Amino acid sequence: MTYVEAATAPLRKTGQIKLHGAEGFTGMRRAGQLVAEVLDLLVEHVKPGVATEELDRLVFEFALDHGALPATLMYRGYAKSICTSINHVVCHGIPNEKPLREGDIVNIDVTLVLDGWHGDSSRMYTVGEIPRRAERLVDVTYEAMMAGIHAIRPEATIGDIGAAIQAVVEPNHMSVVRDFCGHGVGRLFHDEPNVVHVGHGGEGPVLKPGMFFTVEPMINLGRPHVKVLSDGWTAVTRDRSLSAQFEHSVAVTDEGVEIFTLSPKGLHKPPYGLRA
Repeated sequence: MTYVEAATAPLRKTGQIKLHGAEGFTGMRRAGQLVAEVLDLLVEHVKPGVATEELDRLVFEFALDHGALPATLMYRGYAKSICTSINHVVCHGIPNEKPLREGDIVNIDVTLVLDGWHGDSSRMYTVGEIPRRAERLVDVTYEAMMAGIHAIRPEATIGDIGAAIQAVVEPNHMSVVRDFCGHGVGRLFHDEPNVVHVGHGGEGPVLKPGMFFTVEPMINLGRPHVKVLSDGWTAVTRDRSLSAQFEHSVAVTDEGVEIFTLSPKGLHKPPYGLRA
């Protein structure tokens, strides 16, 4: 894998990893914080009886009100502003009119484009009281994402991220999904490198300051295998076990890592409560 200065690279995937400068950090901080704000906003709206279509509408209106656009809207034909993945849905669940039910867990994945920069993040939300096994899954998934992020520093590797995630998940008798991965992000929605959430320390592309990418492990209570439904988007666990995911957009810095999508209200994982 080779590297290229983002300022001189074409605005498309080239098979190279882009290294961003100060302008990129400024743009991603703004886009990342906007996404974090709307994920905070959704906390009070995710409750029994609310349809995911309503959550989609809220995000769409928030984006337009703040001079942004949802990146998923009409992306490769996808017709919604967010992805809502409930219970055994691993990722890319499509919002609809079916109401959320007590005991559901749902991942809400939002990417907003602000001044050409893509802020990409997702969080888990709990709908009322949820089973203890679901609580454990959500907790382990968040811990795994953060372990992967904490492994990021110059001269570490993509494999170090995956190894750190596995080291949290597998001792808890859960599994890491292999079929989907994190990705480079910035002026492109999906760019190099692929960030696989399993791996061996010291393997894979070397991390260098200025790299932007997502860390977004999908963790299953059962086996890691998934299938995509006939709609062409919705991925579910093959064994119908629960699945959870968290996602942050991050940068490699000279000192280590910067997270662009941290919650301004400290609402990092459930149970969120409603803080002032």
